[in-house]
Amino acid sequence: MIAAYIDEIIMFCAGLWMASVGFGYLTFPGNPANRPPVVHHFKWMGPLLLAIAIVLAAAS
Repeated sequence: MIAAYIDEIIMFCAGLWMASVGFGYLTFPGNPANRPPVVHHFKWMGPLLLAIAIVLAAAS
């Protein structure tokens, strides 16, 4: 039970970070020229991860 909450908290924090980077509130660490291509998808992946974490928290 506690492990599920810890997992959901980690997912929620990762979703917040991904959404913040995707929408430009935070910068991705390192050289912008060497950014992985997946960073462009953080705009939709971050909110999706937040929604999944919230649904899983409500279900447990």
